[in-house]
Amino acid sequence: MLFDTHAHMDDRAFDTDREQLLSSLPGQGLALVMNPGCSLESSRNAVKLANTYDYIYAAVGSHPDVADEVNEEALEEYRRLVRENPKVKAIGEIGLDYHYEDIPREIQLRAFRMQMELAKELNLPAIVHEREAHDDGMKVVHEFPEVTGVFHCYSGSAEMARQLVDRGWYIGFTGVLTFKNARKAIEVASSIPIERIVLETDCPYMSPDPFRGRRNDPGKIYRMAEKLAEIRGMSVEEIHAITTENGKKLYKI
Repeated sequence: MLFDTHAHMDDRAFDTDREQLLSSLPGQGLALVMNPGCSLESSRNAVKLANTYDYIYAAVGSHPDVADEVNEEALEEYRRLVRENPKVKAIGEIGLDYHYEDIPREIQLRAFRMQMELAKELNLPAIVHEREAHDDGMKVVHEFPEVTGVFHCYSGSAEMARQLVDRGWYIGFTGVLTFKNARKAIEVASSIPIERIVLETDCPYMSPDPFRGRRNDPGKIYRMAEKLAEIRGMSVEEIHAITTENGKKLYKI
């Protein structure tokens, strides 16, 4: 059985067949799914899904693309969702994204720090999205030594990954691991302790080979497990067991 540790099942891409797809997942070998929020609205919807399906858990937070919505009122809403819903297991998806910079960096950094402070306050792990912001991302991590969690869809160096692991963080790998040009991801996946690796689809995005260009879903997580088994010289069954246990430890499930 597998744990998809990062799936956006509240995304509009699933509006036409969400219930049918979610009902089919246990039969496809999915034991658990973590659905992080990306905004106030998305976080509320993630919590609704978690409270509807036994095997789905939720996180609440604002993605850097909507960092300008993060204020004290938003944080209070996230506190309420955590307090009232025991299946909310993390603060996320939060972080920094400097690829497009539609939201100014200073606003992203402010929102990231506010939500890391919330994770510290609530003693919850953080789900961090970090894209082309390695230096600033690590700077914020160093400011909050009490907070750990996962750098999802990891895109940094092997050295940075080892620094995160040494601080107690997990590293999340998506379908990128299966791409033909995934040299950096493979290097990282082969060089950090297997006990610190979790698998994720990041669906509906990041479909693994041979499904690139199509909508992703948790049923495709097996491809990441197969690739990781190949990289580490382990059996697929071992990867299933280890990464599922890693995800449960990460989110205290």
